[in-house]
Amino acid sequence: MTTPEALHALTTIRDLIRYGASEFNRNELIFGHGFANAIDEARYLVLHSLALPPDLPADYLDAELTDAERRAVLELLEQRVATRKPAAYLTREAWFGGLAFYVDERVLVPRSPIAELIGDHFEPWVDGHRVGRILDLCCGSACIAIAAQYAFRDAEVAAADLSRDALDVAAINLERHGLEDHIELFESDLFAAIPRRSFDVIVCNPPYVDAAEMASLPAEFRHEPELGLAAGADGLALVDRILAEAGDYLDDDGALFLEVGNSMAALDAKYGFLPLTWIDFEHGGAGVCCIRGADLKRRRDEIVRLAS
Repeated sequence: MTTPEALHALTTIRDLIRYGASEFNRNELIFGHGFANAIDEARYLVLHSLALPPDLPADYLDAELTDAERRAVLELLEQRVATRKPAAYLTREAWFGGLAFYVDERVLVPRSPIAELIGDHFEPWVDGHRVGRILDLCCGSACIAIAAQYAFRDAEVAAADLSRDALDVAAINLERHGLEDHIELFESDLFAAIPRRSFDVIVCNPPYVDAAEMASLPAEFRHEPELGLAAGADGLALVDRILAEAGDYLDDDGALFLEVGNSMAALDAKYGFLPLTWIDFEHGGAGVCCIRGADLKRRRDEIVRLAS
Protein backbone atom coordinates (compact mmCIF):
# COMPACT_ATOMS: atom_id res chain seq x y z
CA MET A 1 0.00 0.00 0.00
CA THR A 2 2.89 2.39 0.75
CA THR A 3 3.91 3.32 -2.79
CA PRO A 4 6.05 6.22 -4.13
CA GLU A 5 2.90 7.51 -5.82
CA ALA A 6 1.01 7.62 -2.51
CA LEU A 7 3.91 9.29 -0.72
CA HIS A 8 4.07 11.97 -3.42
CA ALA A 9 0.35 12.57 -3.93
CA LEU A 10 -0.95 12.51 -0.33
CA THR A 11 0.34 15.71 1.22
CA THR A 12 -2.15 16.72 3.94
CA ILE A 13 -3.79 15.15 6.96
CA ARG A 14 -7.11 15.27 5.12
CA ASP A 15 -5.60 13.43 2.13
CA LEU A 16 -4.34 10.62 4.35
CA ILE A 17 -7.62 10.22 6.21
CA ARG A 18 -9.48 9.93 2.91
CA TYR A 19 -6.93 7.50 1.51
CA GLY A 20 -7.00 5.33 4.64
CA ALA A 21 -10.78 5.19 4.68
CA SER A 22 -10.84 4.20 1.00
CA GLU A 23 -8.30 1.42 1.57
CA PHE A 24 -10.23 0.16 4.59
CA ASN A 25 -13.43 -0.01 2.56
CA ARG A 26 -11.74 -1.61 -0.47
CA ASN A 27 -10.33 -4.33 1.78
CA GLU A 28 -13.67 -4.80 3.59
CA LEU A 29 -12.34 -4.25 7.10
CA ILE A 30 -14.73 -4.73 10.00
CA PHE A 31 -15.33 -1.96 12.53
CA GLY A 32 -16.67 -2.48 16.03
CA HIS A 33 -13.84 -1.73 18.43
CA GLY A 34 -14.60 1.89 19.20
CA PHE A 35 -15.22 3.16 15.66
CA ALA A 36 -18.35 2.75 13.59
CA ASN A 37 -16.93 3.32 10.12
CA ALA A 38 -13.81 3.57 7.97
CA ILE A 39 -13.56 7.37 8.09
CA ASP A 40 -13.62 7.60 11.89
CA GLU A 41 -11.04 4.83 12.28
CA ALA A 42 -8.76 6.27 9.59
CA ARG A 43 -8.95 9.69 11.24
CA TYR A 44 -8.00 8.20 14.60
CA LEU A 45 -5.02 6.29 13.22
CA VAL A 46 -3.72 9.22 11.18
CA LEU A 47 -3.91 11.64 14.12
CA HIS A 48 -2.39 9.12 16.53
CA SER A 49 0.55 8.55 14.19
CA LEU A 50 1.14 12.32 14.09
CA ALA A 51 0.90 12.67 17.91
CA LEU A 52 -2.13 14.91 17.49
CA PRO A 53 -5.27 14.88 19.67
CA PRO A 54 -8.38 13.05 18.44
CA ASP A 55 -10.40 16.28 18.67
CA LEU A 56 -8.03 18.22 16.40
CA PRO A 57 -9.81 21.28 14.95
CA ALA A 58 -10.79 20.85 11.30
CA ASP A 59 -8.59 23.79 10.25
CA TYR A 60 -5.51 21.66 10.85
CA LEU A 61 -6.61 18.89 8.47
CA ASP A 62 -5.15 20.78 5.51
CA ALA A 63 -1.69 21.05 7.09
CA GLU A 64 1.00 19.55 4.85
CA LEU A 65 3.17 16.79 6.25
CA THR A 66 6.84 15.92 5.91
CA ASP A 67 7.92 12.85 3.98
CA ALA A 68 8.77 11.06 7.23
CA GLU A 69 5.34 11.84 8.69
CA ARG A 70 3.52 10.61 5.60
CA ARG A 71 5.56 7.42 5.54
CA ALA A 72 4.79 6.71 9.23
CA VAL A 73 1.07 7.30 8.70
CA LEU A 74 0.92 5.09 5.63
CA GLU A 75 2.77 2.28 7.40
CA LEU A 76 0.24 2.34 10.26
CA LEU A 77 -2.70 2.31 7.85
CA GLU A 78 -1.06 -0.58 6.01
CA GLN A 79 -0.71 -2.54 9.27
CA ARG A 80 -4.43 -2.19 9.89
CA VAL A 81 -5.21 -3.69 6.48
CA ALA A 82 -2.55 -6.41 6.51
CA THR A 83 -3.08 -7.70 10.06
CA ARG A 84 -6.81 -7.02 10.53
CA LYS A 85 -5.96 -6.08 14.11
CA PRO A 86 -8.29 -3.60 15.82
CA ALA A 87 -6.81 -0.10 15.80
CA ALA A 88 -6.42 -0.15 19.60
CA TYR A 89 -3.97 -3.05 19.40
CA LEU A 90 -1.85 -1.15 16.88
CA THR A 91 -1.74 2.04 18.94
CA ARG A 92 -1.86 0.40 22.40
CA GLU A 93 -4.61 2.86 23.27
CA ALA A 94 -8.37 2.82 23.70
CA TRP A 95 -10.84 5.41 24.93
CA PHE A 96 -13.67 4.73 27.35
CA GLY A 97 -15.86 7.33 29.04
CA GLY A 98 -13.57 10.11 27.79
CA LEU A 99 -10.51 8.47 29.37
CA ALA A 100 -7.50 6.90 27.66
CA PHE A 101 -6.43 3.35 28.54
CA TYR A 102 -3.53 1.11 27.68
CA VAL A 103 -4.64 -2.07 25.88
CA ASP A 104 -3.00 -4.98 24.13
CA GLU A 105 -4.01 -8.48 23.02
CA ARG A 106 -4.29 -9.66 26.64
CA VAL A 107 -7.61 -7.83 27.07
CA LEU A 108 -10.70 -7.00 25.05
CA VAL A 109 -10.82 -3.57 23.47
CA PRO A 110 -13.10 -1.35 25.63
CA ARG A 111 -16.31 -0.48 23.80
CA SER A 112 -19.16 -1.01 26.27
CA PRO A 113 -22.17 1.34 26.48
CA ILE A 114 -21.77 1.00 30.26
CA ALA A 115 -19.63 4.15 29.99
CA GLU A 116 -22.87 6.09 29.60
CA LEU A 117 -24.28 4.54 32.79
CA ILE A 118 -21.20 5.55 34.74
CA GLY A 119 -21.48 9.09 33.42
CA ASP A 120 -25.07 9.15 34.69
CA HIS A 121 -23.99 7.77 38.10
CA PHE A 122 -26.13 4.68 37.43
CA GLU A 123 -29.27 6.74 37.97
CA PRO A 124 -32.22 6.31 38.06
CA TRP A 125 -31.61 2.64 38.91
CA VAL A 126 -29.71 3.47 42.09
CA ASP A 127 -29.32 6.62 44.16
CA GLY A 128 -25.96 7.89 42.96
CA HIS A 129 -25.44 9.87 46.17
CA ARG A 130 -25.58 6.67 48.24
CA VAL A 131 -23.14 4.56 46.23
CA GLY A 132 -20.29 3.66 48.54
CA ARG A 133 -18.99 0.37 47.11
CA ILE A 134 -18.61 -0.68 43.46
CA LEU A 135 -17.36 -3.94 41.98
CA ASP A 136 -16.18 -4.31 38.37
CA LEU A 137 -16.49 -8.06 37.73
CA CYS A 138 -14.63 -9.52 34.70
CA CYS A 139 -12.73 -6.25 34.63
CA GLY A 140 -10.26 -6.82 31.78
CA SER A 141 -8.35 -3.55 31.35
CA ALA A 142 -10.16 -2.12 34.43
CA CYS A 143 -11.64 0.68 32.31
CA ILE A 144 -15.02 0.34 34.04
CA ALA A 145 -13.51 0.36 37.53
CA ILE A 146 -11.33 3.37 36.76
CA ALA A 147 -14.14 5.35 35.12
CA ALA A 148 -16.34 4.52 38.12
CA GLN A 149 -13.67 5.76 40.54
CA TYR A 150 -13.53 9.08 38.68
CA ALA A 151 -17.33 9.35 38.84
CA PHE A 152 -17.54 8.31 42.50
CA ARG A 153 -14.48 9.87 44.10
CA ASP A 154 -15.31 8.73 47.64
CA ALA A 155 -16.48 5.21 46.80
CA GLU A 156 -14.56 2.00 47.45
CA VAL A 157 -13.97 0.41 44.04
CA ALA A 158 -12.78 -3.16 43.43
CA ALA A 159 -12.05 -5.00 40.20
CA ALA A 160 -11.74 -8.73 39.54
CA ASP A 161 -10.78 -11.00 36.67
CA LEU A 162 -9.87 -14.66 36.22
CA SER A 163 -7.03 -13.81 33.81
CA ARG A 164 -3.66 -12.93 35.33
CA ASP A 165 -2.70 -11.39 31.99
CA ALA A 166 -5.74 -9.11 32.09
CA LEU A 167 -4.94 -8.04 35.65
CA ASP A 168 -1.41 -7.12 34.56
CA VAL A 169 -2.95 -4.76 32.00
CA ALA A 170 -5.37 -3.47 34.64
CA ALA A 171 -2.42 -2.69 36.93
CA ILE A 172 -0.79 -0.65 34.14
CA ASN A 173 -3.96 1.41 33.83
CA LEU A 174 -4.33 1.92 37.56
CA GLU A 175 -0.78 3.28 37.67
CA ARG A 176 -1.31 5.52 34.66
CA HIS A 177 -4.38 7.05 36.31
CA GLY A 178 -2.72 7.29 39.73
CA LEU A 179 -5.27 4.90 41.27
CA GLU A 180 -3.06 1.96 42.24
CA ASP A 181 -3.64 2.78 45.94
CA HIS A 182 -7.38 3.28 45.51
CA ILE A 183 -8.78 0.39 43.46
CA GLU A 184 -8.35 -3.15 44.78
CA LEU A 185 -7.62 -5.88 42.22
CA PHE A 186 -8.61 -9.53 42.73
CA GLU A 187 -7.53 -12.54 40.69
CA SER A 188 -10.79 -14.39 40.97
CA ASP A 189 -13.02 -16.87 39.15
CA LEU A 190 -16.05 -14.56 39.33
CA PHE A 191 -16.82 -14.14 43.06
CA ALA A 192 -14.66 -17.02 44.35
CA ALA A 193 -11.76 -14.96 45.74
CA ILE A 194 -13.65 -11.76 46.56
CA PRO A 195 -14.14 -11.15 50.30
CA ARG A 196 -17.83 -11.19 51.23
CA ARG A 197 -19.02 -7.62 51.43
CA SER A 198 -22.12 -5.68 50.41
CA PHE A 199 -21.76 -3.66 47.21
CA ASP A 200 -24.12 -0.94 46.08
CA VAL A 201 -23.27 -1.53 42.42
CA ILE A 202 -21.84 -4.55 40.63
CA VAL A 203 -20.97 -3.93 37.00
CA CYS A 204 -20.18 -6.94 34.85
CA ASN A 205 -19.28 -7.24 31.18
CA PRO A 206 -18.56 -10.99 31.10
CA PRO A 207 -17.90 -13.32 28.16
CA TYR A 208 -21.28 -13.71 26.44
CA VAL A 209 -20.66 -14.83 22.84
CA ASP A 210 -22.48 -18.07 22.04
CA ALA A 211 -20.92 -20.94 20.10
CA ALA A 212 -22.60 -20.12 16.78
CA GLU A 213 -21.48 -16.49 16.90
CA MET A 214 -17.95 -17.49 17.95
CA ALA A 215 -17.67 -19.69 14.87
CA SER A 216 -18.51 -16.77 12.58
CA LEU A 217 -16.50 -13.95 14.18
CA PRO A 218 -14.66 -11.69 11.71
CA ALA A 219 -10.85 -11.63 11.75
CA GLU A 220 -10.71 -8.42 13.81
CA PHE A 221 -12.47 -10.07 16.75
CA ARG A 222 -10.27 -13.16 16.59
CA HIS A 223 -7.31 -11.05 17.74
CA GLU A 224 -9.06 -10.64 21.10
CA PRO A 225 -8.60 -13.23 23.87
CA GLU A 226 -11.12 -16.05 23.47
CA LEU A 227 -11.37 -16.24 27.26
CA GLY A 228 -13.05 -12.83 27.22
CA LEU A 229 -15.59 -13.74 24.54
CA ALA A 230 -16.69 -17.39 24.47
CA ALA A 231 -19.54 -18.36 26.78
CA GLY A 232 -20.83 -21.77 25.75
CA ALA A 233 -23.68 -22.88 23.54
CA ASP A 234 -26.15 -20.18 24.60
CA GLY A 235 -23.78 -17.43 25.68
CA LEU A 236 -24.87 -17.71 29.31
CA ALA A 237 -22.19 -20.00 30.77
CA LEU A 238 -20.79 -17.21 32.95
CA VAL A 239 -24.05 -15.31 33.33
CA ASP A 240 -25.71 -18.31 35.00
CA ARG A 241 -23.07 -18.33 37.73
CA ILE A 242 -23.11 -14.55 38.13
CA LEU A 243 -26.87 -14.44 38.69
CA ALA A 244 -26.67 -17.31 41.19
CA GLU A 245 -24.04 -15.58 43.32
CA ALA A 246 -24.44 -11.82 42.85
CA GLY A 247 -27.23 -11.48 45.39
CA ASP A 248 -24.82 -12.54 48.14
CA TYR A 249 -22.64 -9.51 47.35
CA LEU A 250 -25.30 -6.86 46.78
CA ASP A 251 -27.16 -4.56 49.10
CA ASP A 252 -30.95 -4.99 48.84
CA ASP A 253 -31.21 -1.51 47.29
CA GLY A 254 -28.14 -2.10 45.13
CA ALA A 255 -28.11 -3.27 41.53
CA LEU A 256 -26.29 -5.56 39.15
CA PHE A 257 -25.62 -4.04 35.73
CA LEU A 258 -24.99 -6.94 33.38
CA GLU A 259 -23.96 -6.75 29.73
CA VAL A 260 -24.90 -9.75 27.59
CA GLY A 261 -24.93 -8.31 24.06
CA ASN A 262 -26.58 -10.57 21.51
CA SER A 263 -27.38 -13.12 24.22
CA MET A 264 -30.13 -10.89 25.62
CA ALA A 265 -32.86 -13.03 24.02
CA ALA A 266 -31.40 -16.16 25.60
CA LEU A 267 -31.27 -14.43 29.00
CA ASP A 268 -34.87 -13.25 28.71
CA ALA A 269 -36.02 -16.72 27.71
CA LYS A 270 -34.21 -18.50 30.53
CA TYR A 271 -34.80 -16.00 33.34
CA GLY A 272 -38.14 -14.54 32.36
CA PHE A 273 -39.28 -14.69 35.99
CA LEU A 274 -36.67 -12.09 36.97
CA PRO A 275 -37.56 -8.39 36.69
CA LEU A 276 -34.85 -7.52 34.18
CA THR A 277 -34.73 -3.88 33.12
CA TRP A 278 -33.15 -3.49 29.67
CA ILE A 279 -31.48 -0.12 29.38
CA ASP A 280 -31.98 2.25 26.44
CA PHE A 281 -28.82 4.21 25.70
CA GLU A 282 -28.84 7.75 24.36
CA HIS A 283 -25.52 7.33 22.57
CA GLY A 284 -26.04 3.84 21.13
CA GLY A 285 -25.54 0.32 22.36
CA ALA A 286 -27.79 -2.38 23.78
CA GLY A 287 -27.76 -5.67 25.63
CA VAL A 288 -27.30 -4.30 29.16
CA CYS A 289 -29.81 -5.03 31.90
CA CYS A 290 -30.26 -3.97 35.49
CA ILE A 291 -31.36 -6.32 38.28
CA ARG A 292 -31.99 -5.21 41.86
CA GLY A 293 -30.20 -6.92 44.71
CA ALA A 294 -33.47 -7.65 46.50
CA ASP A 295 -34.86 -9.43 43.43
CA LEU A 296 -31.78 -11.61 43.05
CA LYS A 297 -32.05 -12.65 46.69
CA ARG A 298 -35.79 -13.26 46.53
CA ARG A 299 -35.53 -15.56 43.50
CA ARG A 300 -32.19 -17.12 44.40
CA ASP A 301 -33.44 -20.71 44.67
CA GLU A 302 -34.97 -20.58 41.18
CA ILE A 303 -31.82 -19.01 39.73
CA VAL A 304 -29.56 -21.62 41.30
CA ARG A 305 -31.77 -24.44 40.02
CA LEU A 306 -31.56 -23.12 36.45
CA ALA A 307 -27.86 -22.34 36.68
CA SER A 308 -26.84 -25.79 37.94
